[in-house]
Amino acid sequence: MDKKSEKELVEAVDETLRILIADDNDSDRLILKTIVRKEGHTVYTACDGQEAIDAFKEQSPDLILLDALMPNVDGFEAARVITALAGDNLVPIIFLTSLKDAASLADCLAAGGHDFLSKPYNRIILKAKIQAFARMRRLHETVQDQRDKIIKHHDHLIHEQEVAKVVFDNIAHSGCVDAPNIKHLLSPMAVFNGDLVLAARKPNGGMFVFLGDFTGHGLPAAIGAMPVSEIFYGMAQKGFSLQDILREINNKLKRILPVGVFCCTCLVDFSFRNETAEFWLGGLPDVFVYRKDGTLENFGSQNLPLGVLGGDKFSTETRVIPMTKGDRFYMWSDGIFEEVNEKDEMFAEEGVRQAFEDNKDPEKFFDELIEAVAEYTNHAEQDDDHTIVEASMVAEEDLGEYFSERDSRSLIGGPPDWAMSYELRPLTLKEFNPLPLLTHLLMEVPGLRPHSGKIYTILAELYSNALEHGVLGLKSELKASPTGFAEYYGQRVSRLDELDVGSVTFHLDHKPWENGGRLTIRVQDTGPGFDHGDKDDNHKTAGYSGRGIPLINTMCESVRYLGNGNQVEVVFVWSFDG
Repeated sequence: MDKKSEKELVEAVDETLRILIADDNDSDRLILKTIVRKEGHTVYTACDGQEAIDAFKEQSPDLILLDALMPNVDGFEAARVITALAGDNLVPIIFLTSLKDAASLADCLAAGGHDFLSKPYNRIILKAKIQAFARMRRLHETVQDQRDKIIKHHDHLIHEQEVAKVVFDNIAHSGCVDAPNIKHLLSPMAVFNGDLVLAARKPNGGMFVFLGDFTGHGLPAAIGAMPVSEIFYGMAQKGFSLQDILREINNKLKRILPVGVFCCTCLVDFSFRNETAEFWLGGLPDVFVYRKDGTLENFGSQNLPLGVLGGDKFSTETRVIPMTKGDRFYMWSDGIFEEVNEKDEMFAEEGVRQAFEDNKDPEKFFDELIEAVAEYTNHAEQDDDHTIVEASMVAEEDLGEYFSERDSRSLIGGPPDWAMSYELRPLTLKEFNPLPLLTHLLMEVPGLRPHSGKIYTILAELYSNALEHGVLGLKSELKASPTGFAEYYGQRVSRLDELDVGSVTFHLDHKPWENGGRLTIRVQDTGPGFDHGDKDDNHKTAGYSGRGIPLINTMCESVRYLGNGNQVEVVFVWSFDG
């Protein structure tokens, strides 16, 4: 209690109170009235319990001197009614009684009384009791005032957090976690969640899934989610690698987070075409892979959380595992593992493994695990944020061109009618991958983003052919065998290091077309070219080489070679309907 409150309580000793005296004995009532008035207080009187109740309703006294035994309504009943009428307000009741036995005195307190005064009355004791209850009443009012301020402040804080969470959710949105191959649970302890789940389709058709668990929970733990989300979605949509995304997020968190705050993370790159999952795990519990044949594999963390190490000390080393259609990848925050039962035993990894053993239908495992945790804790309130993610390997055609609602907003805005040329010279060819930049530029076209997988594939094949066969002069026949394949890429590295002349130029032209658009991509290199008269007939569709142009043919309206064969032009026609 501060000094101001202490001063107010001292001053309460001398304040004027409104005191109700209820006694059916006229002489006793007169004696009390005289004593109380001499102390400077205002007095109201009543002859029985009902009059006391009525007087309380009309006058709202600060303190009541109440005879226990009165006609009509006795003091016990009057005390109960007055206490109910007072509600949260403290109205001290001092019983006036000639009763001496302990049971009767206890009844006075049980009925709502705060003290009792035995007859005959002692003026000094009565004065002391009034002063004591005056201090108690003022203290109660102070507590009530502080309670009301706390409630108001709490309501204001909750309102601010709810408004902030709307902004937070719009920035740190979850992307495409509602894709058909993903199930997820985000169960926070507070308004804000210290756990973060993000998912984004890659331009080449794959998918990134990110699970982060920041130190603590609530608003302080959620602060880092906004920059993480911004970096994740911005880089994923531009085609950056898993390692690039990790490095950028780690550098950002290392700069902005205070010491002791970090983000335990699992970032997975699902390739639906190659049927692989590449993942980085730092600080989270083991991830599990539930194979469609019922076997179970788990992989432990080999890295520290994001935001701990900086510079060269931070490792982006990943694991790559095969995943066939129907396999399921599970990751989770430690909140699930650290839930305890009535014996204070943690659910832990043993609980997760038991849930896997009990499962008969992999389709139902996600819900069964959530229920297993709830049953283990006897449905008690959770002690931490709970997050579970299940991501299934599917065929890319089964997933379709799924994008989140926010990604679909790219169907409006952006330039629909434009053309540009972009030339890459030796130093850039050595050090820079232009595909993320060009993909990002094209994704600004309204409605083109759902076709990003095809666009990226087309750009990648054309650029690879122009650089490797045109500028570097590599022969695709080398890739006819595994040994030749290795030799091919060995030559690619050495020739690229020695490159000092040559260039690759992209000519991009987009025009609105019916219910969509028409994108023309022409890639020109400075190589010698070739006789392309029968090129279409010589392309293979199997083996280690010769598959690029036939693949592009299936996606584009037309593919043709120009000039002396060092230019190739493709026309990609798309619609808003897919």
